[in-house]
Amino acid sequence: MNFENRNYPNQFLVELFKELLLPRLIEEKMLNLLRQGKITKWFSGIGQEAISVGVARALNNDEYILPLIRNLGIFTSRKISLEKLFLQIQGKRDGFTKGRDRSFHFGTKEHHIVGMISHLGPQLAVADGIALWDKIQKEKKVTLVFSGDGGTSEGDFHEGLNLAAVWNLPVIFVVENNGYGLSTPPHEQYKCKQLIDKGIGYGIDAHRVDGNNVLEVYELIKYLAENIRENPKPVLVEAMTFRMRGHEEASGIKYVPKELLNEWSQKDPILNFENYLLSKNIITEIEISKVKDELKTFIIDAWEKAEAVEDRVSSIQEEEKDVFKINSVPVTFPQTENKSDKKFINAISDALTLSMEKFPELILMGQDIAEYGGAFKVTEGFVNKFGKERVRNTPLCESAIVGAGLGYSIKGGKAVVEVQFSDFATCGFNQIVNNLAKIYYRWGQNADVVIRMPCGAGVGAGPFHSQTNEAWFTHTPGLKVVYPSNPFDAKGLLIASIEDPNPVLFFEHKTLYRSMSDLIPDDYYSSEIGKAKLVHDGNDLLIITYGIGVNWATSILKNNKNISAKVLDLKTLIPWDKEIVFNLVKKMGKVILLNEANLTGSFINEISSWISENCFEYLDAPVMREGSLDTPIPFSIALEKQFLPIKRFEEKLIALSKY
Repeated sequence: MNFENRNYPNQFLVELFKELLLPRLIEEKMLNLLRQGKITKWFSGIGQEAISVGVARALNNDEYILPLIRNLGIFTSRKISLEKLFLQIQGKRDGFTKGRDRSFHFGTKEHHIVGMISHLGPQLAVADGIALWDKIQKEKKVTLVFSGDGGTSEGDFHEGLNLAAVWNLPVIFVVENNGYGLSTPPHEQYKCKQLIDKGIGYGIDAHRVDGNNVLEVYELIKYLAENIRENPKPVLVEAMTFRMRGHEEASGIKYVPKELLNEWSQKDPILNFENYLLSKNIITEIEISKVKDELKTFIIDAWEKAEAVEDRVSSIQEEEKDVFKINSVPVTFPQTENKSDKKFINAISDALTLSMEKFPELILMGQDIAEYGGAFKVTEGFVNKFGKERVRNTPLCESAIVGAGLGYSIKGGKAVVEVQFSDFATCGFNQIVNNLAKIYYRWGQNADVVIRMPCGAGVGAGPFHSQTNEAWFTHTPGLKVVYPSNPFDAKGLLIASIEDPNPVLFFEHKTLYRSMSDLIPDDYYSSEIGKAKLVHDGNDLLIITYGIGVNWATSILKNNKNISAKVLDLKTLIPWDKEIVFNLVKKMGKVILLNEANLTGSFINEISSWISENCFEYLDAPVMREGSLDTPIPFSIALEKQFLPIKRFEEKLIALSKY
């Protein structure tokens, strides 16, 4: 291992040695604690410290790093409090995640670190979003994100690199090639000779570095960062190293050939650097012993302080409160009485336009949304008004777009992501339900992202362009789900969703886009998320619905004038208005619920169960419900009519009225 021909001050080299030593000694402490049963699991990075330390020292402290589970050196080099880190490892409330997530699954804005989720690949797109903010704001910063060699097989790796390449984002993608993805060797992960060959396919520069040589890592990353700050572009770095212990301690390393372990043990990053410093008389054996004793004492003291902290279990109320960041923006009312007749689609476009004018930090992202104006022409003309930096065409990469929106919001931005059809949200599902939804609960980082979801049947578009899949997301804590039924609410609720600091899934029924219009205010205004609205009055029974179901219900009542029913438009599914539902069910005694989604597992089932549990004594009839057939959505118009619940709902409504 070559450390020669470098003109670094001795003090810098000694500091670097200490920073390498600290995570190694912490790990040795953790392994002892694991054997004692004081911690439950450990993912060892022993033998890989040079990458983390070299990277952290090469970047400026205000530049974001997105590490993985073997990057303890990132946290220690960024001078995170060891006591708080140990509180985190102990799963205590005073750790970074209040005991809600494990070890290094956290971030800290103070130290410019964004922690991982277990799915690994999504972090790359989050780095893209952070870098996008820096590029738009001309901040001359670089973002660095880690992947393992196994993670390069994930689709998120491709999407993250491809998006960064297309947009020339200042991101350094570091792949720690440590020989195994759990037990799977590289030749079973990819066919190219070396991972830097992948850079060719993305049109980006790629470099290979000895990941066990801290000076080589430091010099390469420092050189790349200095260049990228002035000339934004992504770079791929493959850091060659080796995992000396199991994927986690319980899995062991029986699958690793002994000769391979022996070979890499000779390349230990700390031992080799220590021998170099000794050979050059930069440090002495006595000084090394003193440094180790001081660091061990530092570690023991921090652990004992953390261990002595009495753990406090939070209340159910606090746990539920911390799912969402409090939205402090009050409801906004129109400033003038000016109104225009607008179709549903124009109301959506109006909300986006006014929000883009109000929030300079807001960007729109999606496929074909720029010059083309989007699949439904919602953003037609936006490029001319707001420019391509803020109205961004994206590659076909739903996962990367959602992840980039999250990264962009971490820096203080707002993002509206258009998914061409709600069906395609499956391609970004992991980012939505595991990254966006959980990040605030995990470590207090909000995700200021709205995902627009054109949805619904009625136009013969078949199984992949017609689903109304809101129930996929109402089941996931941390996501707000909004579903307007008319132009007024479409505009007001979309504006409110953009104002909200939490992730919002905003469903827009395609059939309503051009079939429904109303006289609505021209001004900027918002509608309160979480409040339902009574849209039709009656005396006999209550209909609870949302989206296009509101139109179906009111139309059916016009054809059945002998039925006197109230129609409640939920407007918002998460959170939903339990108070008004309770009061109306108590008053009416009969209730039927309607939605377009497949009946099994639909969101109205949740409300039906809640009514049965909380309002049973006020009911005069069984709670009824109707939704679409439990089949995929057929293409044929005749089959689609049969699939939809309209006729079946009318029959149940008549039956309930006679009960």
